[in-house]
Amino acid sequence: MRAFASRWWPRTLRGRLSLVALTTATILMVILTVAFNTVVRRHLQHQADDELRTRAAAVAATVVTDGSRVRVLETPGEELLDTNVWIYSGGRLLEKPPSATATSPLTRAADRLVARGERHCLTVHSHDEVRLCSRPVPGGKGAAVVVTALDLSPYRGSADTMLFASLALDAAMLACTYALTRLAVGRALRPVRSMTEHATQWSAIASQERFGTVTRPTELAQLGGSLDALLARIRALLRHEQQLTRELSHELRNPLARIIAELDWWGARPRSDADTRTTHAAIADAAQSMRTICDTLLDEARDSAATAPGTADVLPVLHRLVDRLGPTKAGVEVVVTACDARLSAGVPDALLERIVSPLLDNALRHAHTRVEILARARPGGVRVEVGDDGPGVPASFAAQLFQPGRRADPEDEHGGAGLGLPLARRLARSAGGEVDHDGRRTSGATFVVTLPAG
Repeated sequence: MRAFASRWWPRTLRGRLSLVALTTATILMVILTVAFNTVVRRHLQHQADDELRTRAAAVAATVVTDGSRVRVLETPGEELLDTNVWIYSGGRLLEKPPSATATSPLTRAADRLVARGERHCLTVHSHDEVRLCSRPVPGGKGAAVVVTALDLSPYRGSADTMLFASLALDAAMLACTYALTRLAVGRALRPVRSMTEHATQWSAIASQERFGTVTRPTELAQLGGSLDALLARIRALLRHEQQLTRELSHELRNPLARIIAELDWWGARPRSDADTRTTHAAIADAAQSMRTICDTLLDEARDSAATAPGTADVLPVLHRLVDRLGPTKAGVEVVVTACDARLSAGVPDALLERIVSPLLDNALRHAHTRVEILARARPGGVRVEVGDDGPGVPASFAAQLFQPGRRADPEDEHGGAGLGLPLARRLARSAGGEVDHDGRRTSGATFVVTLPAG
């Protein structure tokens, strides 16, 4: 059954809406048709009963009950009045239609009506459907009852004609409803199809076109907003992919050139074992540098691709970062302070960690005895300062501080690739913030993170 329904259920929204409209209209029309024809049949039956009572009253006017017995007066047009009329005195039949016998179904039905003694009507189904009504005739000592009969075939024919006409009208209305619904839904969905085609085209060519520049109905405006957000996300991902490709190619060029140079130098002429070991060590160091660059950039790419709006409690995140450090450099103390314990930033916890973590690693690497992390509120946002008491940033290197792959002292024997500070700044900017170096400090180095408030 489910497979049958799935097979015949329309696959398009236009077809489904048209089918729902047709089903709803069908149910409504069936209810209205049944109600209408029931009312029509009752009305026709009431008309037939009124006709029978009128004829019974006319016949009762010819029945005299003043004396000791019931008499029927002879009047002009008596043959017309006697058609389908039974007259009783007490329980005795005085007159009956010429075509009826004493044992016919109609006569027996008339006997039942007389036995009830009041005004009543009933329907007899013999060859045709016949309606009978009784009318007592008041008067003297004699008690008379007049029973009249009426063939209901003309009334039933009218009712059946009304039923067939209403069914034909229903069929025509349903056909028009289905056709008009498909037409209306198709016209209503035409802008959606157009928007979908444009969204596909714009996303493929990274176009800056957007749907929000055109006034649309509320529902389509909401759809357009969603598509605009999706297109912006796709464009951001494309920019991110292009930037990642450029950075990888730029950062891998130097170690790769070093490997090529070492191999060229080693292969230029026979070398001693010591020269070979030196070449191998240089190639291994360059390969390790390439691996570090790839891991750092790819980790950052995955984290920034998963970035979503959120709110982070600053102080718990900072304490969590410090707890994860494990044993620090001998004699180095890490202190976390905050002007407000409820301080929150308008970024997810993971993003705040990714921004502050490179700054904390950099501070620990250069600090002599102390690293201080200070969080405080600022107008419209949050400020996090990461400072150390190390040698600080050379003035000659300050302009290159946030350039990928740049290090103030390449011979300082730490494993950094010169990408931590640029990645922290890029992540902060992606969230509407910034990472800067505070050059006013005369001792050590201080980096300042500013983020929107949560």
